[in-house]
Amino acid sequence: MSNSLTRVTDALESAGVTYTLREMSESTRTAKDAAEAVGCEIDQIAKSIILETEESEALVLFVTAGGNRVSTEAVAALLGEAAHPARGARIRDVTGFAIGGVAPVGHLTPVRAFFDPRLTDFETVWAAAGTPRHVFGVAPDRLRRACGGELAEFVETDD
Repeated sequence: MSNSLTRVTDALESAGVTYTLREMSESTRTAKDAAEAVGCEIDQIAKSIILETEESEALVLFVTAGGNRVSTEAVAALLGEAAHPARGARIRDVTGFAIGGVAPVGHLTPVRAFFDPRLTDFETVWAAAGTPRHVFGVAPDRLRRACGGELAEFVETDD
């Protein structure tokens, strides 16, 4: 088992979270790929989006439903400062994960997290497990608690 996958399963087990781990024969780097591989709705995929704040340069995790896009305007209002997508090298340094396998738990350094309420509409959601080919299924409320995510509105809307 890879170090990244071990960190994720250890974090889930330490949090007392019941989960289902799956290894996919193909990549699950995108929400669409993951949903097709798992056989679920795209919004059941819990994407881990890492942004970096402009002023404080802190990394922030946004766990969002697979069909949603994070709104930079909503994020700025939520955080009190603008943010941009973090660079892959910075994400790897802080979380220990490469883009395409960033898990919502098991980071090398804890980051502040926000959780998309859309995910709570499902009994089970699926998230990256630290590699491009591993995902885990979990109840959304348990995932939110395990990653320390605050429920918040931060996605683009059709308004």
